[in-house]
This record gives sequence, C-alpha cells and structure tokens, in this order.
Amino acid sequence: MEILWFLIALGMLTAVLLPFALRRRAVGIRQVAPDAPDAADPVSYGFLRQELQDIRLPGPDQDLVDVLDLVQRTQDWRAASQLLAGTPQSGELRWQRVQAFAGAAALELAQKPGAGGSWLRTWRLESPKDAGGAQVHAEFLVQQAWRSSAVGSDDFRIILDEARTACADAALLAPGDPIPYIVELAIARGLGYPHDQFDQVWAKVIDRAPHHMGAHLAALHYWCEKWHGSRQEADHFATTAAARAPQGSLLAALPLFAVYEHIPDLVVVQNFYGTAVVGKAMDGALYAAHSARDGDPVLPHVRHLLIWFLVRGERWAEAMQQLVRVDGHVGALPWTQSPDPAAEYTLHRNLAVAGYEANGGSPATLAP
Repeated sequence: MEILWFLIALGMLTAVLLPFALRRRAVGIRQVAPDAPDAADPVSYGFLRQELQDIRLPGPDQDLVDVLDLVQRTQDWRAASQLLAGTPQSGELRWQRVQAFAGAAALELAQKPGAGGSWLRTWRLESPKDAGGAQVHAEFLVQQAWRSSAVGSDDFRIILDEARTACADAALLAPGDPIPYIVELAIARGLGYPHDQFDQVWAKVIDRAPHHMGAHLAALHYWCEKWHGSRQEADHFATTAAARAPQGSLLAALPLFAVYEHIPDLVVVQNFYGTAVVGKAMDGALYAAHSARDGDPVLPHVRHLLIWFLVRGERWAEAMQQLVRVDGHVGALPWTQSPDPAAEYTLHRNLAVAGYEANGGSPATLAP
C-alpha cells in the first residue's frame, strides 16, 4: 500500500513539474557552469555581483545610508533625529526611513543581545519629546515582536502591547503624522484586532495620508486569508484602492501584492503566471510603474515584485526593463522572504538574462 501511495504522489508531482520543465526547454534555457561558453553573463548588462547587493533598502537613499553608517559607527542618535526632522511627515520616504532605523536597531540587538541598538535607547532617554525617535521606537518594538517571538505567544503579545503604548505616545508628539497609526496596523494584525477596531485605526491613517502606499500594504496584510480576512476581502481592498488611486499613484499596483499574498504553496495550474488574473495584476503594476514619478520611494518595491512575477511568466524583456532600474538594492519583497535575499534576487535575475538571450536579446538590444 505504501508503494501505491508513493507512485500516486510521484505521478502527481510529475504532472505538476513536467509542463514547467518542458516550457523551460522550449525557450532554450539550460543551466550551465558560469564559465561555460554559452553561459549568460549578467555583468555585461552592468549588474552587480551577488555579494555587492545592498539588502537593507529597496532602492537608493544615500542620505539614509550615510546617516545609518554614522549612527552605527558612533552610536550617536542625533544624525538620525536630524534626518527624520527634515523628512516630510506624510510622505512614503519618512515611513521607509523610520522602518530602516528601527530595523537597524533590531538587527544590532539580535547580533549583540543586551548591547546592540543602544543608540535608540539613548535617543529616547535624552530626547523623549522627539517625534522621530518615538516613531522609530514604536516600529522597533513591532519588529522585535515578529523577529524574536513566536506569533501568538505571551512574549509576542507583551511586546506588541508595549508597542501599542509607544504608538499612542508617538501620536501625541505629532498629531498630524500618519506613521504612528501605520505602525499600529502591524500591531492590529499581530494582536488580532476585530474588524471594527481595525477600521478605526485605518480611518486615522487615511485621514492623514489617503494615498499612502506603505499604509495600504500594511492594511492589505491584515485583510489577507492567512491573517484576519479572506482572499475576497484582500482582493476587494486592493482593487478598490487601485480604482480610486490618482494619476501617477502606485496604488494601481496593489492588486499584484494581493495576488502574491495568496499564491498557493503548490501551484497546480499549468501556466499559472499566464492566467488572466495574474496577467491583469501584472499589467496594472506595469502601468503604475510607468506612470509614477522617477523619485517615488515606493517605486522600487513595485519593480522588485514585478521582476518576481515577470520571470515566472517568462516575460523576459519586461523583466529586464525592471532589473536595470533596481539592481544593487534588494531589500524588498519578495527577496526579503528568503534567508538570503541577495541570492534569491540574483537567481531570478540570472534566469531573466538567460531567457532574454535565449529569445534573441543582448545588452545592445536592451533599451535604457
């Protein structure tokens, strides 16, 4: 009987994987040694080696990098405070910088338990009325809960309760700033706020920043099937936000993030990434990326997720157009879901290069 079940399972696995393998062979892609004559060379496109990819950020922010390096080297928080003070309240850039400072402190603490991230503790002690420091502290606690404790455990809930108090303190210091409430969206997901309580927090966010992409991504997670919503509720949230998005807003890409959050562990549909649902979401994200202003700090996030989908959909040329615009920074979904974001990114990048060249592409034919 065990042999019979094994054969049935093997047959099902073959049925799933064989079409994928045949499509790979059909477009002429095969894995060879990096130094083989037929090997595609990503370096010829100006791409950086895997070990040079920056896993901290989704895209360039030299001011943030410089300040992070200074703060971590000197353990002096003042440069971080000055940078946040000069960053507009309601914009995406401030939210990304708050996340980056909080993440840096959390990573330091993980590497040096009890000692790492001391600059953030000093910041809060020496400048308790600093709104930026209060926001970074609240986000730090959220990241600590997710990094260091099992979801739903007593420690997890205790840390998130502390984070909720920190959010309230941060909101008092900057009443018009949406960030304390954006931070609370992750707390709502972890603590399982009822829908009406979540809606109250969400109303405070959109009152202050109605088209904030980072806030919408945080809210989307709450509405996903694996948390406190469903596939239908997440799709409704994403498509409604996209439909209401002003011209040039990256909210038009939100349905693609909803699709990503609900991809099954085992895709049994042949050419799943070529289906109408996925194709429509990809086209919406491509339109959003094309329409957005070049300096939009969320644009790299959209481009990174597009690369993941375009490679799987074997839309090689379109994937290459995104790759040339983000290479060098890989601190974004979906790569950050991997223990080695740079390796995951470069694997997809190399597949894109190989597929592009197998279909007649070259560095000379890749439009800038």
